[in-house]
Amino acid sequence: MIKVAPSILSADPANLMKDVEQVQGADYLHVDVMDGSFVSNLSFGLNTVKGLAQDCDIKLDVHLMIQNPENYVEQFAQAGASIIGVHVESTQHIARAIQLIKQAGAQAEVVVNPGTPLTELEELLPEVDQVLIMSVNPGFGGQKFLESSISKVKRLSALRQARGLEFDIEIDGGISDQNVKQVYDAGVDVAVAGSYIFNAPDYTKQVQTLKDLTK
Repeated sequence: MIKVAPSILSADPANLMKDVEQVQGADYLHVDVMDGSFVSNLSFGLNTVKGLAQDCDIKLDVHLMIQNPENYVEQFAQAGASIIGVHVESTQHIARAIQLIKQAGAQAEVVVNPGTPLTELEELLPEVDQVLIMSVNPGFGGQKFLESSISKVKRLSALRQARGLEFDIEIDGGISDQNVKQVYDAGVDVAVAGSYIFNAPDYTKQVQTLKDLTK
């Protein structure tokens, strides 16, 4: 059964905690941090992570869409992030960023955009706890799922098995009841879902539906 990480980028920013409290059964809470530079949008920052960590009992999966994330990972770990994801495209020092996340006591995740080949992160695989495959271009919620992501997940899953590694594979972008079984069968362990959950009247039901479809 797949793990589900609701993305608060699709929640109501004016009633964020109220929306979060209405999500039951999720495994993580996915928090997108955007700097307006690495991606053109701006979103949550350290204070949001701190507030969620204080008020929620769910693990925070913090996805840094920022330039030079190695300068900030320690602060996000101290703020309460359980998992910290950094993009291979965002820094010339990706191995250093991964090392700093682990030193700060969080789980390390490497993230790859749709147009970036897996060869860019192969050397990092033994060092990470999770790999996030972007199935939309980063920066905005509500985008359509890119079908090419499935073949990338399959290749990554095969690499994981061939090398005897144990990292989780996460996917983010356009996930719904229409494709969750397909990505799960391809090798995905964790599905990030934003619009599918928060645009529905019953958030908990949406989470459970994704899980039920992958039993």
